[in-house]
Amino acid sequence: MTLGAGQWTELFATKLGTTAPSEEEKNLLLELAGIVAHASERTAAPISCWLVARAGVDPAGAARLARELADELGDGAL
Repeated sequence: MTLGAGQWTELFATKLGTTAPSEEEKNLLLELAGIVAHASERTAAPISCWLVARAGVDPAGAARLARELADELGDGAL
């Protein structure tokens, strides 16, 4: 059985003993993943999201920092 992203994250959050991200948080995390995937190899996106969680940084702040880094590296398209 294949679940939609919302169903998966709800169930996985429960297994992890936490709550699923809000719609705003989901959008920011997807934005973060997009920034990272366009500024580096795509596989860096999920690892970067993990780093955000490990560092305890909110998704909005993480997306801002990712944009700054991408700009520093010369990816002005973001």
